Amino acid sequence: MGLHGVKAVFFDLDNTLIDTAAAGRRAIEERAPRPLQVIGALQSKHHYGEGEARAVCDKVQAKLLKECHDPAKMCITDLRISHWEEAIQETIGGEANRDLAAECYYLWKTTRLQHLTLAEDTRAMLTELRKSLRLLLLTNGDRQTQREKIEACACQPYFDAIVVGGEQKEEKPAPSIFHYCCDLLGVQPAECVMVGDSLDTDIQGGLNAGLKATVWLNKAMTAPVDPSPIPHYIISSVLDLPAVLQKIEHNINAKLETDHMASSNE
Repeated sequence: MGLHGVKAVFFDLDNTLIDTAAAGRRAIEERAPRPLQVIGALQSKHHYGEGEARAVCDKVQAKLLKECHDPAKMCITDLRISHWEEAIQETIGGEANRDLAAECYYLWKTTRLQHLTLAEDTRAMLTELRKSLRLLLLTNGDRQTQREKIEACACQPYFDAIVVGGEQKEEKPAPSIFHYCCDLLGVQPAECVMVGDSLDTDIQGGLNAGLKATVWLNKAMTAPVDPSPIPHYIISSVLDLPAVLQKIEHNINAKLETDHMASSNE
């Protein structure tokens, strides 16, 4: 990139670089005997009906979506075992079964991690971008959970730095974590681009921090329910990013040329 252009790109992790949602679904629904997914385990080992097993898993998925985790009060493992424990009790009734809940949680977690992969074409894109840019992974979430995902998809070699929100005082969309990332890389906010799938955290955060541009990954290319915040660019695949970066660079150079001509004519 040019002297006056983009010097660094910040990438979100979940559902941006890796398909965490799909991995979670596969951990619940796949029926392969090795590893045995949760629905299959509940049916074959614990004699649940398919409807009951699916209802438990659906309830857990709903709890994960609404999850609020305070690491000062409870570790993420205990919280997520509690999700399974509550879902089982809500579905089946009777006494709470912590042992079964723990078994389901660890099976789901292990299988999900096995399905978290950084696609080969994404690896190639990151390798190419890193020849001219500094790359940083910026992910919200619990320290343990996010570090396990990072390890599972083996993405460390593609980044100059990795920042996990759960290890910082504030997470996205707070400007402080973005400015911390800038300091790590030795760049200014106006030299950075944020890429992510969340309007609320990735895009709003990039705007809050005064980054050069925000790029929203909208795989379905559906219109957002809330029209704000408004990203600078929208892509349907993370592989479209290099073309966006070229466009940003072209716009910067065109503005510099216009400014130069204007100053020459004065």
